[in-house]
This record gives sequence, structure tokens and C-alpha cells, in this order.
Amino acid sequence: MKASYKKYILNFKNPSGTSRGILRTKETWFLILEENGRFGIGECGIFRGLSMDDVPDYEDRLRWLVSNINKEKGILLRSLQKYPSIQFGLEQALLSLSAQNPFELFPSNFIASKHPIEINGLVWMGDIEFMKVQVQQKLEQGFRCIKMKIGAIDFNAEVALLTSIRNNFDKDKIELRVDANGAFSPGEALEKLNILSQLDLHSIEQPIRQGQWQDMKLLCQETPLPIALDEELIGITDGVEKRDLLQQIRPQYIILKPSLVGGFQGSEQWIAIAKELNIGWWVTSALESNIGLNAIAQWTATLKNPLPQGLGTGGLFTNNFDSPLTVSNGGIFYDQAKSWKANLIKDLCL
Repeated sequence: MKASYKKYILNFKNPSGTSRGILRTKETWFLILEENGRFGIGECGIFRGLSMDDVPDYEDRLRWLVSNINKEKGILLRSLQKYPSIQFGLEQALLSLSAQNPFELFPSNFIASKHPIEINGLVWMGDIEFMKVQVQQKLEQGFRCIKMKIGAIDFNAEVALLTSIRNNFDKDKIELRVDANGAFSPGEALEKLNILSQLDLHSIEQPIRQGQWQDMKLLCQETPLPIALDEELIGITDGVEKRDLLQQIRPQYIILKPSLVGGFQGSEQWIAIAKELNIGWWVTSALESNIGLNAIAQWTATLKNPLPQGLGTGGLFTNNFDSPLTVSNGGIFYDQAKSWKANLIKDLCL
């Protein structure tokens, strides 16, 4: 088996606001495997500024993987424990190489175009008018669940926007989630959660910055609004430490981003522990191209989680890859009438 890798820069159609600033491009890497005339591809979806593997030797580790690709899969994954996005790319590439169709990794009714996955419509940060426009677009597109990023503009303006949505749509019509990306301080968080809880929100993601376990534990005990841990999971790779974190903090939910928490294997370990502790969970993508998003969506479909998932729509970038992934009426599905342009993808990556 031969392996190679390629860096690829995704360009946003519109600058996208987060609590970490404005995103205009997104770096990603592709791992390509070839054996006996077959081809496999996986996306190493590093997220600069957020991934634990945002380190100077990232490409060196990809180079090491290519040189050692014929070692046993388990050995490779353990050697890449501090590089979760590369673990994710390796898992995909191996599945892709062994599949009859290199883009159909997890057979299910999702692949057969029979069962779409319900997803949330994401509203990016920006000025209040920009966010209002996005909310209206999501409603017109048939989303039943809307997730709004908060914490970058005036809190009262964000509450006013959420209130305007709730005044027109009760919780039985529209599920509202918010993501603070750690924007609140521990001292102000509970007061803000009390205000937000009056709006019948489903949950809030990462209200305070990660790494403050004791503060987050107290917040999860006292909160009137379910809390979902997101960034808190990043960098926790040992099974004992994962259990320790969830047992101490006892969040209401955790959110799994395979690119950030060790691929499918790492995510499934988190899910197993969460189930034992009666903690809810859902899956979220992390600005991967359609290649990585496709793998996450197919895997997510096999988990049969009834909650709306946080999967991207593939429509953020000007230079994404055409795929069968289609978003309609608040769900993502795999349209068998569409096809991957495998040769074009391979040429772009090599």
C-alpha cells in the first residue's frame, strides 16, 4: 500500500464570525491511499486555533504516517493519539480503500437515500441584522432546529433576537440551541443562563472556557438550562481521564467532533462513557470539506441518535467538492442520483 498527503485550503464564500474571530479560509489535509489499482481518501480536518494538534510538527507527523502506513492500524492510531485530526483521516482513508465505492464508508439506509439525518441550521455571529437574515433563511429552508452562536456581540442584542424568534415560534415548532464557545466568565455565567432559560432553549454549548472543571461542575449543578460540553473534550485522549471529566462535571450533554476528539474510535469511547453516566450527546462537524463531512454523516447515521445533529451543509466554501450530500427541509441526505467526481478529487489532492 502506498500513501501520500496533500494540503488544501478551503475558501469561505462569506467571512464567517466566531468568538475566535472572522474565518476567511480553512486549512485541511487529505491522506491518499493506493493499493492494487484501488484508491482511498481521508480528510485530516485540523482546525487551527482549536485543535490539540495545531502544532509546528503537524506535517512531520503526516510524513511519518505516510512512511509507516503498512503498520497495523491499531499501532498507527495509538502513535497518533496527540493528533486526532490525523487519526480521523487515517480511519476514513482505510475504510475508503476497502469499500466498493471509496465514498460510501458505512452502509445504511442513509446511503440508500431513504433516511435523512435531521440537522440544526447554524446562524453565524455578526451584527444583529446579519443574524436576523440568517435566522429567516433557516426558517424558510425548513429547519426545525436552529443553533445560534452567541458571545461576540452585545448579550442583550442576542437575547432580543432569540426573544423575537421565540415570540413567533414556540419550542414545539422551533428548537433553539446556543453556543457560547466559552465566552462567559464563571462569575457572570449563571446569571446569563438564568436569562436565556426563560426562552425555552434546548441547551447551551460551552458557556465558560474549557479547563475550569470545578467552575463548570458547579455551573452544571445549578444551571436552569442544559449545558453541552464541546471544547472541554478537546485534548482529553485517555479513557480514564475521559471518565474522570464526565464523572466530575456531570454535564447534561456532550458534543462529538470526530476531527477534534480522535476520529470515530475516540468519539465512540466518549459516547460509551456518556451512556453509562446517563449523559446525552450528539455529533457535530468542524468545517471539514464534503469529503470529511460525508464520512461523519455516514457514521452518524449508524448511531441512530434521534436528536438533530450539528452536521454542516457543505455550502460554506467556494472550492468544496461536489458530492451527493444534499440539504433539504432541515435534513441532510445522500442523493444517489448525484455522484462524486472521483478522478477530479484525486487530481486535486495529488
